[in-house]
Amino acid sequence: MRLGLISDTHIERACEALPAQIREVFAGVDLILHGGDIYVLSALDELETIAPVMAARGNGDIRLPQDARVKDSLVLDLEGLRLGLTHGIDYPEPSWRTLEQAMRYEFGGKVDIIVLGDTHVAMIEVCRGVVLVNPGSPTLPGQIRRIGSVGLLEISPSGKVEAQIIELDTGDVSLNLTHYFHKPAGTPDSPPPTT
Repeated sequence: MRLGLISDTHIERACEALPAQIREVFAGVDLILHGGDIYVLSALDELETIAPVMAARGNGDIRLPQDARVKDSLVLDLEGLRLGLTHGIDYPEPSWRTLEQAMRYEFGGKVDIIVLGDTHVAMIEVCRGVVLVNPGSPTLPGQIRRIGSVGLLEISPSGKVEAQIIELDTGDVSLNLTHYFHKPAGTPDSPPPTT
């Protein structure tokens, strides 16, 4: 399954519309996940012309009307892995709450992948076996009005996860990660044996 990841679009505050390059980067995705701070539902409507959309409500979405596509946070079971989508999570871990505690609070338990936003800074990391992906912001990266980034996430039935951050102005991959979950040796896409 191939997912388009986007967050912190801030439409009408940061700019009038989503950058046109998003359509090209997200061509062929099965689902788009929005990490919140949407501001207007027309942003989700526009994304939905590319693929189905699910979104987390951001801290700036207090005036966003109720919509079936938007939840405070959500958990999806995809290709045998649990993916949690939320606007923000305490990471790096503060002294008062571990990642495991944050997952219980946000998602009701452990997830394998967390897609988040809030910081406007793109990130892909693995923390204690959990893949964390923040696609940054396509309109306000680092809180600066310019074209920013989105993410792509591919999850295979074999447990292989590939995440990329795509810079919209150049089309370049600025961050990428391949991670394997629970894959028996010798299955397709399994990591090579170590010697």
